[in-house]
Amino acid sequence: MSEPLPPIAYELFSKIDFRVATVRSAVAHPSADKLLKIQLDDGTPEGRQVCAGIKAWYDPSTLIGKQVIIVANLEPRQLRGEVSAGMILAASDLRELGAVTAPADLKPGPDERDVVLLTVDKAVKAGSKVS
Repeated sequence: MSEPLPPIAYELFSKIDFRVATVRSAVAHPSADKLLKIQLDDGTPEGRQVCAGIKAWYDPSTLIGKQVIIVANLEPRQLRGEVSAGMILAASDLRELGAVTAPADLKPGPDERDVVLLTVDKAVKAGSKVS
């Protein structure tokens, strides 16, 4: 487990817009080995696209219809030529490798850690606020 970051003011935290989104489609990113390009129903008419570094842990076809938690008000950015307008939240857990655990500053791959998307346990309307 990595060390926790320093505390932030509640006012700063309250500016983050967490929402539930439903995965409409997911494909391998055309220009990046580790990314998936994911189309989301976020409750808006146009939806949104995000790029997520989960290709090593998720087959794109298994994501269709899954409801995930996103940061909806993250500034859009270009990731290898594709717009990513938000972030899908996931948990990462280092695996014990016998008596050795990977160093905290190393970005371990799928053999050294598990990545699990944060989801809801009961279906809710796409775009629902998470609090």
